[in-house]
Amino acid sequence: MDLSMAALRAGIERDYPACVDGFDVLQKHVAWYGDLSAEILRDRGKTYDADLDIGDRRNALQALREIAPRKRFGIRQYDRLPGKSALQEFIADVSSPVFGFVGLALPLLGKVAPDFGSYLDGKSDFAEKVRARVRTRLCELMDRGDRIMLITHGTGSVVAYDVLWQLSHDPGFNEKYGDSKVESWLTLGSPLGDRNVQKRLLGAKEQSGSKFPANVISWHNVSAEDDYTCHDNTLADDYRNMLKQRVVSAVHDYQVFNLAVRYGKSNPHSSIGYYIHPRTSKILADWVQSKDMRVTPKYTL
Repeated sequence: MDLSMAALRAGIERDYPACVDGFDVLQKHVAWYGDLSAEILRDRGKTYDADLDIGDRRNALQALREIAPRKRFGIRQYDRLPGKSALQEFIADVSSPVFGFVGLALPLLGKVAPDFGSYLDGKSDFAEKVRARVRTRLCELMDRGDRIMLITHGTGSVVAYDVLWQLSHDPGFNEKYGDSKVESWLTLGSPLGDRNVQKRLLGAKEQSGSKFPANVISWHNVSAEDDYTCHDNTLADDYRNMLKQRVVSAVHDYQVFNLAVRYGKSNPHSSIGYYIHPRTSKILADWVQSKDMRVTPKYTL
């Protein structure tokens, strides 16, 4: 939480210093389910050195802070990063439709990302436990009448999508939350463009009237070059029917270069790299500038 907020603030401070005070008074919340993912990863023999990982994240953030002009967040700087490779994104581009056609996508995903594979396969209660964490926090903010910007990174955007769908259409939630809105949803490195993921979203088999979440006003999607998680890096085409059905006001796509270096190697999926990027800063600053943070209802990130 501290590193994420520090990265977001650093981007605002660099590009929109007049918005720093507005950012500082925002209430910030996180929906945490890392402990649930950790159980699955440990069962698969994975290990985690928290001190080392947090230290490396701090080093990545410090290096990104030193890139002062926002115009340097471009391809020239990106091409100089150590270990930069488009191989993983290329493999994802080629294999996703093929493996999806022959029914191998989910087993392979379970090998690469066991926790996300468990979320999608529906064989345990892991998915609903994760959704409950996000849903509980989001409902708390909606109950207070907060005006909300929702920021999700990577597979967290799939969890958020499912929760938003539940609040829109699930009989257990829509009566109370069906009219509540998220003012701005920012997805970073999202796999929501992948067809194999789309088939497993809540509402995927519903008729058009209840197929999509209906509680987001503006949706901004940022995808980094070579980030295999968002190998299909545009969402406006996949979710254009949300506009036709008037359940969202706008879906915007942005392609960027993520300059984060983790463990001495380019990591285009890094959350720190997304949070501090000038495009993220602009989306956040535009939202902050449009509000009077001194008045109620509360504005929440």
